[in-house]
Amino acid sequence: MPNATIEVRRDCTEQEGRSLIDAVHSAMMEALGIPAWDRTLRLIRHDAADFAAPPQASENFTLIEIDLFAGRSLAAKKALYQAIVRNLGALGIAASDVKILLRESAPENWGVRGGVPASEIDLGFRIDV
Repeated sequence: MPNATIEVRRDCTEQEGRSLIDAVHSAMMEALGIPAWDRTLRLIRHDAADFAAPPQASENFTLIEIDLFAGRSLAAKKALYQAIVRNLGALGIAASDVKILLRESAPENWGVRGGVPASEIDLGFRIDV
Protein backbone atom coordinates (compact mmCIF):
# COMPACT_ATOMS: atom_id res chain seq x y z
CA MET A 1 0.00 0.00 0.00
CA PRO A 2 2.81 2.45 -0.61
CA ASN A 3 1.95 6.05 -1.44
CA ALA A 4 4.38 7.64 -3.86
CA THR A 5 4.90 11.27 -4.76
CA ILE A 6 6.96 12.11 -7.82
CA GLU A 7 8.13 15.71 -8.12
CA VAL A 8 9.71 17.22 -11.22
CA ARG A 9 11.16 20.66 -11.98
CA ARG A 10 9.57 21.06 -15.38
CA ASP A 11 6.32 20.84 -17.20
CA CYS A 12 5.55 17.57 -18.91
CA THR A 13 2.84 16.28 -21.16
CA GLU A 14 0.02 14.10 -19.89
CA GLN A 15 1.66 11.09 -21.55
CA GLU A 16 5.04 11.87 -19.96
CA GLY A 17 3.32 12.16 -16.58
CA ARG A 18 1.61 8.81 -17.04
CA SER A 19 4.94 7.26 -18.03
CA LEU A 20 6.63 8.59 -14.87
CA ILE A 21 3.84 7.22 -12.68
CA ASP A 22 3.89 3.87 -14.47
CA ALA A 23 7.69 3.64 -14.14
CA VAL A 24 7.62 4.13 -10.37
CA HIS A 25 4.60 1.85 -9.90
CA SER A 26 6.22 -0.88 -11.98
CA ALA A 27 9.37 -0.63 -9.82
CA MET A 28 7.31 -0.97 -6.63
CA MET A 29 5.54 -4.05 -8.01
CA GLU A 30 8.85 -5.61 -9.02
CA ALA A 31 10.86 -4.88 -5.90
CA LEU A 32 8.23 -4.83 -3.17
CA GLY A 33 5.75 -7.32 -4.58
CA ILE A 34 2.76 -5.00 -4.39
CA PRO A 35 -0.19 -5.98 -6.59
CA ALA A 36 -0.98 -4.12 -9.82
CA TRP A 37 -4.22 -2.72 -8.37
CA ASP A 38 -2.38 -1.01 -5.51
CA ARG A 39 -1.83 2.39 -7.15
CA THR A 40 -1.59 5.54 -5.07
CA LEU A 41 0.88 7.77 -6.87
CA ARG A 42 0.93 11.53 -7.45
CA LEU A 43 2.92 13.62 -9.88
CA ILE A 44 3.67 17.19 -8.88
CA ARG A 45 5.13 19.57 -11.45
CA HIS A 46 7.07 22.62 -10.25
CA ASP A 47 8.56 25.59 -12.03
CA ALA A 48 12.33 25.18 -11.83
CA ALA A 49 12.55 28.45 -9.87
CA ASP A 50 10.33 26.92 -7.16
CA PHE A 51 12.28 23.65 -6.79
CA ALA A 52 15.91 24.03 -5.77
CA ALA A 53 18.12 21.13 -6.78
CA PRO A 54 21.82 20.29 -6.52
CA PRO A 55 23.97 22.43 -8.84
CA GLN A 56 24.92 19.47 -11.03
CA ALA A 57 21.26 18.46 -11.53
CA SER A 58 19.64 18.89 -14.91
CA GLU A 59 16.13 20.03 -15.71
CA ASN A 60 15.15 16.35 -15.33
CA PHE A 61 15.93 16.24 -11.60
CA THR A 62 13.25 14.00 -10.08
CA LEU A 63 12.44 13.56 -6.40
CA ILE A 64 10.50 10.46 -5.41
CA GLU A 65 9.11 10.08 -1.89
CA ILE A 66 7.46 6.81 -0.93
CA ASP A 67 5.53 6.26 2.29
CA LEU A 68 5.21 2.57 3.10
CA PHE A 69 4.73 0.07 5.88
CA ALA A 70 7.86 -0.78 7.85
CA GLY A 71 9.15 -4.29 7.33
CA ARG A 72 10.91 -4.37 3.96
CA SER A 73 14.45 -5.71 3.92
CA LEU A 74 17.46 -3.71 2.83
CA ALA A 75 17.70 -6.01 -0.21
CA ALA A 76 14.12 -5.10 -1.23
CA LYS A 77 14.87 -1.39 -0.78
CA LYS A 78 18.02 -1.62 -2.88
CA ALA A 79 16.06 -3.48 -5.56
CA LEU A 80 13.45 -0.72 -5.47
CA TYR A 81 16.05 2.02 -5.89
CA GLN A 82 17.64 0.22 -8.82
CA ALA A 83 14.31 -0.53 -10.50
CA ILE A 84 13.21 3.10 -10.22
CA VAL A 85 16.49 4.39 -11.64
CA ARG A 86 16.38 1.82 -14.46
CA ASN A 87 12.75 2.59 -15.33
CA LEU A 88 13.30 6.35 -15.28
CA GLY A 89 16.47 5.88 -17.33
CA ALA A 90 14.33 4.37 -20.06
CA LEU A 91 12.44 7.70 -20.06
CA GLY A 92 15.65 9.70 -20.52
CA ILE A 93 16.21 10.63 -16.87
CA ALA A 94 19.82 10.11 -15.78
CA ALA A 95 20.50 8.15 -12.60
CA SER A 96 22.29 11.21 -11.21
CA ASP A 97 19.01 13.16 -11.55
CA VAL A 98 17.01 10.77 -9.35
CA LYS A 99 16.67 11.13 -5.57
CA ILE A 100 14.53 8.65 -3.63
CA LEU A 101 13.30 8.91 -0.06
CA LEU A 102 11.50 6.10 1.76
CA ARG A 103 9.45 6.90 4.87
CA GLU A 104 8.38 3.86 6.85
CA SER A 105 5.67 3.65 9.47
CA ALA A 106 3.97 0.79 11.27
CA PRO A 107 0.80 -0.61 9.65
CA GLU A 108 -1.30 0.46 12.65
CA ASN A 109 -0.57 4.07 11.62
CA TRP A 110 -2.47 3.66 8.34
CA GLY A 111 -6.28 3.83 8.24
CA VAL A 112 -7.42 1.91 5.16
CA ARG A 113 -10.48 0.25 3.67
CA GLY A 114 -13.02 2.32 5.53
CA GLY A 115 -10.83 3.50 8.39
CA VAL A 116 -9.51 0.17 9.66
CA PRO A 117 -5.91 0.01 10.91
CA ALA A 118 -3.88 -1.78 8.23
CA SER A 119 -2.44 -4.01 10.95
CA GLU A 120 -5.90 -5.56 11.42
CA ILE A 121 -6.64 -6.63 7.84
CA ASP A 122 -5.33 -9.02 5.23
CA LEU A 123 -3.59 -6.69 2.79
CA GLY A 124 -3.38 -9.30 0.08
CA PHE A 125 0.43 -9.05 -0.13
CA ARG A 126 3.47 -9.45 2.11
CA ILE A 127 5.42 -6.56 3.58
CA ASP A 128 8.30 -8.67 4.93
CA VAL A 129 10.08 -8.99 1.59
